[in-house]
Amino acid sequence: MSTAFTAVFDIHLGAAQRLAKAVEEMSGGRFRIEVFPGGQIMQPFECFAAASQGTIEAFMGSPQYWTDKELALEWFATIPFGLNPQGMAAWYYQGDGLKLWEEAYGTFSLVRRPALTVAPQMAGWFRKKINTIGDYKGLKMRMGPRLGGKVIARAGGTTVLTPGSEIYAALERGVIDASEWIGPHDDMKLGLHNTARYYYYPGWHEPGTMQEFGFNKKAYETLPADLRRMLDHAAAAVQVYGLTDFHTKNAIALARLKTEFKSKVEIVRLPAPVLGDLKKLSAEVVREESEKTPMAKKVHASFTKFQALVGPWDHVAEGAYHQLVSG
Repeated sequence: MSTAFTAVFDIHLGAAQRLAKAVEEMSGGRFRIEVFPGGQIMQPFECFAAASQGTIEAFMGSPQYWTDKELALEWFATIPFGLNPQGMAAWYYQGDGLKLWEEAYGTFSLVRRPALTVAPQMAGWFRKKINTIGDYKGLKMRMGPRLGGKVIARAGGTTVLTPGSEIYAALERGVIDASEWIGPHDDMKLGLHNTARYYYYPGWHEPGTMQEFGFNKKAYETLPADLRRMLDHAAAAVQVYGLTDFHTKNAIALARLKTEFKSKVEIVRLPAPVLGDLKKLSAEVVREESEKTPMAKKVHASFTKFQALVGPWDHVAEGAYHQLVSG
């Protein structure tokens, strides 16, 4: 298994290593997966094609990386103002998500399984304050997700896909005005807290980002039935381990920002009117993009229907609870 993530992504790479450990332990050593970080045996973004062609048996990445092959794949990671981590997992295992995912990947000779969720994320680091939606006009921002980038463009900004290793220099030198990455843990690893003062939340563009394990279809189907089931259950277990790892490490990093770096960093909530405007623009962008391929239209319909189902429960249960606790 080659991953799309270099060794610096300890949470991502840790999930792949956890998968390998789980299947080896459950199979009594009959099934072993060798995990390589991106860049070790191939470049990070080469792993999808390599697994599809059978050069390697498996990969780990993000559906966001392969949208040039099919626009619908972005919905399987996250969309602006989409489902949260629990909602994404529920869509896969209680809704049509996994079935549609396998359908979308079938043309690439791949079998897909959800990996960990790296969400919720932060809205990003900004050199200047965002007070109104008009402050995005003329803003040059590093934005990873394609749909999120289109929303920023519609708000009047421009986006670039700066590689993670280059964000620090670009933001520090003023080549870009703002950048999203992931959350406090991974952002601090890049030193972004030393480049821009205003750290905004919430990460409206990536509310439930799901990563993926992909297996060459022939290699997967060649496995004995019991090993296939072990692999499926191990991938599901990794979601728990990965989400708890992400949750805890970001909590620790956020505490550091609030104490060790409180004189340099301001952690700021995006104003409600700005979030409202971004939500309206996002709805327009997502609807338009969903019409561009038959698969995207099909996936969007399923995603939207499921979000409408679970949204009221999220609001009544978790929304009210978190308001009470934070108040």
